[in-house]
Amino acid sequence: MARGRFISFEGIDGAGKSTQHAWLVDYLRGTGHTVVATREPGGTPLGEKLRALLLAEPMHLETEALLMFAARREHVEEVIKPALARGEWVVCDRFADASFAYQGGGRGLDWKKLEVLAEWVLGDLQPDLTLVFDAPVAIAQQRLHAAATFNPDRFEQEQSAFFERVRAAYLRIAAEDSRRVRLIDATQTPASINKLLENIIATL
Repeated sequence: MARGRFISFEGIDGAGKSTQHAWLVDYLRGTGHTVVATREPGGTPLGEKLRALLLAEPMHLETEALLMFAARREHVEEVIKPALARGEWVVCDRFADASFAYQGGGRGLDWKKLEVLAEWVLGDLQPDLTLVFDAPVAIAQQRLHAAATFNPDRFEQEQSAFFERVRAAYLRIAAEDSRRVRLIDATQTPASINKLLENIIATL
C-alpha cells in the first residue's frame, strides 16, 4: 500500500490557519481521500491532557518545549505514523515547526536544543507539505479579538512583540525549506485561499 500524505498547517494565532485546516479536510474527503484531522499539542488522549497544561499553566521555557515534544512523540507513534502506513492523509493543525516558531522565535530558546529534540522525537519524519499562513500581527490580533468565542489561552495573551518574533521565525523556516514549505498570504479572501490550496494539493 502506498504511503499516505502528511500536511501541516502553521502560522501565528489569528492568521486563519484553523479555518483553512477544516476546509481542506472537508475538501480532501470530498475528493475520496481518507483523512485523519488532528492537531498539536494534542491529537491523543495523553496529548490533550498535556495541551490543557501547556495552554493554561505557567512553566519554565524548557519545560514548555519538553512537554510539547513529549505530546508530539505520542502523537507521532499513536496517530500519524499508523495513518500514513494505512495510506491515509494526515492533516495536522501545527506540528514541529510550531516549536521552532513559538519556543524558539517567540520565547528565545536556542534552536540547537530544539533540533536535538526534533531529531530524537521525529527521526526522518516530516510533513510532505507545510502551509504557513502569514499575516501582519496587527491583522491577526484584530481577527482574534473579534471572534465571539475568543477566550485567550496563555499563548494568545502574549504581547505583539512576541508574535512578531514568532512570525519572523515562520518566515525564516519558509525561506530555509522552500521545497516543503509554502507561504500563504493570509490576508486574501477565504475563497482565494481555497483556490490556492486546491492548486497546491494537486501537486501532491
